[in-house]
Amino acid sequence: MGQQKVWRHLFVMLTALAVFFALLFYRDNKYQSPPPYGKSGIIQLEEENLEEGNPVFLIDGWLLTDGRVTQKPVWIGEFSNLQRGDLSVSPHGKAHYQLTLRYDGASRIVETDFWQLSSEFAIFLDGNRIARGIGSGRAVFLLTPGDHVLEVETSSEQGYYSGMYFPPALGTVETLLRVNSVQNFAYALALLLPLTLAVFTLCLWRTGGSLARWFALLCCCYAFYMCRHFVFLFSAFYCLPVVQYWFLAQGLALYGLCFCVVKLMALASGVACGKAWRWLRVVLLALPLCLLALVLLIPVLPWAVFVHAKLTDFYYVFTFCVAVFFAARSGTAQGWESRWTLSACLVFGAGMLVNLIFSNRFEPIRFFWQFEWCGILLVLLFGDMMVSRSRRILRENDALTNHLEEEVRRRTEEVTQLLNERKAFFSDMAHDLKAPVFATQAFIEAIRKSGVGVDTELRHYLDQAEAKQWEMARRLQGLSTMNALDRIEGERVLVSVKELLSEIYAAHHGEAEVQSVYFIVEPPPQDAFLMAQPEKLDILFENLIYNALRATPPNGSIVVSAGMEGEKIRVSVADTGCGIPEEELPYVFRRFYVGTNNRENGTGLGLYIVHSIVTEMGGTISAESAVGRGTKFTMEFPQAHG
Repeated sequence: MGQQKVWRHLFVMLTALAVFFALLFYRDNKYQSPPPYGKSGIIQLEEENLEEGNPVFLIDGWLLTDGRVTQKPVWIGEFSNLQRGDLSVSPHGKAHYQLTLRYDGASRIVETDFWQLSSEFAIFLDGNRIARGIGSGRAVFLLTPGDHVLEVETSSEQGYYSGMYFPPALGTVETLLRVNSVQNFAYALALLLPLTLAVFTLCLWRTGGSLARWFALLCCCYAFYMCRHFVFLFSAFYCLPVVQYWFLAQGLALYGLCFCVVKLMALASGVACGKAWRWLRVVLLALPLCLLALVLLIPVLPWAVFVHAKLTDFYYVFTFCVAVFFAARSGTAQGWESRWTLSACLVFGAGMLVNLIFSNRFEPIRFFWQFEWCGILLVLLFGDMMVSRSRRILRENDALTNHLEEEVRRRTEEVTQLLNERKAFFSDMAHDLKAPVFATQAFIEAIRKSGVGVDTELRHYLDQAEAKQWEMARRLQGLSTMNALDRIEGERVLVSVKELLSEIYAAHHGEAEVQSVYFIVEPPPQDAFLMAQPEKLDILFENLIYNALRATPPNGSIVVSAGMEGEKIRVSVADTGCGIPEEELPYVFRRFYVGTNNRENGTGLGLYIVHSIVTEMGGTISAESAVGRGTKFTMEFPQAHG
């Protein structure tokens, strides 16, 4: 079913292309324009011919004079250069074209457009020069009843084209302006669209790999090729010597376009890194170099024009065959890009085919050559492929994101459940162990008081058992404290620093007075706010102040102060107590660490809990102390704006 769908798609597209090209051939083709037609050096013009929607195209009836012929009847587009099939003579030189305009009607101002002469030229009317330049020419003159001799002289020394190859147009100024405006707009759109797609692709897929970069290069090559219209357009107003050599840039753009098509198809089919591709790449790059070398040799070797034309056709056919090969590989693999690669291959082949079949039989009036239409379709097809690729990646990313979100949610639930189970386990364990621990302590006290059979050795063992029992009781108390802290799950709220210090003073100054310790609170000059859980703040300062009260002798002092430092709130608790030895300061925030001054009643959890709460709030805490002088704990918290 997949193969049938692909073949049906290709058949529909081929039919659509055939219908489209047929419409172009009959509706937008200078060579299919209605009469009048020139004959034997004369074209008969009526007034109504100049009032129709399209201008009159001066194709037939010209008389050519050059170094080999005199007054030879030719039609414009019959030959691409002055060689005219004779490979022994130079394709360049001087040529003179003559056509008599036999007009029957009222006098009126008309305009003639000579498009892409690709050489130096001069235009004469009745012996008077009315225009000259390089590339394209325009002339406006008064057409009166009677015969008027229109003459064109060309001179070329280099290039691929020579003489007059593209049919000129004759019509009113308004008619030609309307036709040229439509054509200029179409070419501007065909120039800007691929450039926009190239920039968009490179910006969107900065890391999109080779496919995005080659698609952008394809768009740039096509846009550069379409610049030719504006190069010749400007040459009609300004003498641009570059137009004589523009065929080189135009050829490079076409070769680059062909190479990009083949490269994109190779990437889509997954064989862009194989040995076969490496050999094909050499051939695809070597042939354009040979073609450019032949173009440069045309002034020296007359037959180089013929060889260049045949080799160019071979290059197009060869690249088309390579594209068919890669498209077939992609279609056989049933990859997601096969529909686009096959369609692009078909469009590319159609462009090559019509370029060969309709040579010298088609020239657009308002829009593009068939090959240029195929280029636009190529850009749009590969653009559609990039859009589809983007959608596919976005869908995969969405699916992956949803999967990750679901996985994270599930893992979070598992971890939360595990933590809750651990908390419950430790809580139950602490509760269950309290009774045997305190019972053991009671038994030890009873044995010690009875004194029955207690000798020195037994007393030593009792002291050791009591120490271990006390250590176990301390650990159980720590577990209880940690469980109580974990149960605080309220949301963080804004806490005023001034109000916090007032509450601290109200809660602890009474205990300080009982111990004859001066308790001082120094609020900040301006109020500031913390984002915190008030219950945990109470535990934090309670631990710090209780430690300070135990360490401070009568008539000592404890100072709680706060201040601002940039966007940080600094809070300190300082005492004039016994101090902490310097070697113990690095360990005071460790869990279950008990210093020498706190061996008898310390649990080793107070400062650990303080450190945990400060860290949870996004702050830092440090300690400085000197033995006999006191200790100062300094905390810094990020300021919250109310």
